[in-house]
Amino acid sequence: MFVKRLLSSIVLVIIAGGSMYIGGDLLFGVVSIMSIIGLFELYRAYKIHNTLLGAVGYLGAVAYYALLYFKLSQYYMLLTCAFIIIALAVFVFSFPRHTAEELMCSFFGIFYVVVMLSYIYQTRMLSDGLFVVWLIFLASWGSDTAAYCVGMLLGKHKLTPKLSPKKSVEGAIGGVLGAMLLGTIYGWVVQLAFGYADRTKVMLVVICGIGAVISQIGDLAASAIKRNKDIKDYGRLIPGHGGILDRFDSVIFTAPIIYYLAFFFGKMTGM
Repeated sequence: MFVKRLLSSIVLVIIAGGSMYIGGDLLFGVVSIMSIIGLFELYRAYKIHNTLLGAVGYLGAVAYYALLYFKLSQYYMLLTCAFIIIALAVFVFSFPRHTAEELMCSFFGIFYVVVMLSYIYQTRMLSDGLFVVWLIFLASWGSDTAAYCVGMLLGKHKLTPKLSPKKSVEGAIGGVLGAMLLGTIYGWVVQLAFGYADRTKVMLVVICGIGAVISQIGDLAASAIKRNKDIKDYGRLIPGHGGILDRFDSVIFTAPIIYYLAFFFGKMTGM
């Protein structure tokens, strides 16, 4: 299992790293495919993945990415209204095939998976996105790794005893501090490479710290849904890791936070 997990991690890092470095259409395509697969995994957990209600969700995801690609953000609210109307029409005319919970999941999935994951691409498209986008993974995967190590060594107080008994308060704090340490190292490298001021390095550390806190909430949120639906993993796409939602659960929360923090900090610092 360890070897399988390690090999999967290496392949995942190569794909993620390569697509983020190149950016543009390649990253857009990778994130779009990830989002559709992640949406399928969530819909499968709620048993609407192969229903008409699920099909409406997939169509909504494709429409959202079309608007994003062609920079037609002024139509996002129109898409939202259209999706609600169509989903409710399916709910009404197929009654009692679907429950209200399934209806809410079809709508929730678009925002939780599709929109929030799209911020990986949107962050890369910022003026300094080439180096800002890496903060998403430093804050999420870096925090996960640091939290695991610190929790194993020092963990005594349970963070969420009923939801995730193995997670500790010490691990959570270690995860945040670990992400900030990675942000410090990365900020130093970026400063040397791009010649940014010290305040930019401080900004990167702060962003990583905030992102790490949010990433842990994202991890626990995905676990809560799995516990609620009584499933171990969302999928088996990534050997040793599970599905897209299992591996990118923290990234889903971190990506939009990093985007907006970088955007607003950039406005203040002139980055």
